Amino acid sequence: MHLKKILFVTLILAGFLLMVPPIMAQSGERTVVYQTSFDSDPKWTTNSPSNYYWDPSLAVYHFSVEKSSGAYSYKVVDFESGPFMLEYDLLFTKFDKEAYFGLGFSNSEMDIGKGPNVVTQYTNAKYGQIMWLHLITNGNKAMDINSVHLPSELGPDAYAGPTVRFEVNKTYHVVMNYDDGSKTLEMRVIEKMSGKVIWNYYMNTWENLHSLNRIYMGAVGVYGRMNIYSQGYIDNLRLSTPSASPSVTTTVPVSTAPTYPINTSKTTRKVAVTVPTSYPPVSQNSPVSVIHVIGALGIVGVTYLHKRNGK
Repeated sequence: MHLKKILFVTLILAGFLLMVPPIMAQSGERTVVYQTSFDSDPKWTTNSPSNYYWDPSLAVYHFSVEKSSGAYSYKVVDFESGPFMLEYDLLFTKFDKEAYFGLGFSNSEMDIGKGPNVVTQYTNAKYGQIMWLHLITNGNKAMDINSVHLPSELGPDAYAGPTVRFEVNKTYHVVMNYDDGSKTLEMRVIEKMSGKVIWNYYMNTWENLHSLNRIYMGAVGVYGRMNIYSQGYIDNLRLSTPSASPSVTTTVPVSTAPTYPINTSKTTRKVAVTVPTSYPPVSQNSPVSVIHVIGALGIVGVTYLHKRNGK
């Protein structure tokens, strides 16, 4: 009788322990919606092929942004609403005074003055080379935050940390993260060589964002003096969402090429180095786990022994 009780307890613990790992494995997993390392032609659509194009010799995507030009480049993605993370590598080779650069997530309008639109922006004006997080909600509420210490001018909701400026000829990894549950939008800028976060801030969106399906660069809705440019490259771009169910994981391959100076020969492959830590694993839907089956069989066995013991 004592042996049966020990077996009974052991089977209960085994059944539950076998079920725990798949639940724990869900933490931090993400599903990739769109991803490109620009090793092959990403086939983005542009109305200005001389300013926005894939560079096969460097395996990056080149941009040259000019205000008031109305030029753009974009990729339609299979997304509509919900939480997301948009990340990319960025290297400026030129950034004129009063120039502008923006990479964002929007709809077919891709206009920084029309919603919905979330944009990581960079400018070089009164406060120097600073970073911005720009939002236009679906209800056309506009919100901006930048990396300048201006609480006295912009009020208590303004960024209160030290002023942070970006540099030309330095590679950054930029992350824009939207959480649908808390209605928050965050921007994080990381130096790729050191892995140091140089600027990180968030804003409340106050409403859920939806109807987002284009990742884009451009100057639609951006006005100012012409013949002033921001130029450089983007690389390792990815749009992902939190995984919704247990999954089998595979590792996303990421290039490990070094950073090269701006005047690299055309035979050089990569401009940007990889992120110091690799991307989180990509999740793919999978059938019912074998572990779950074993766990279920364990519980069935427990039930059988219990009934038999009670007779």
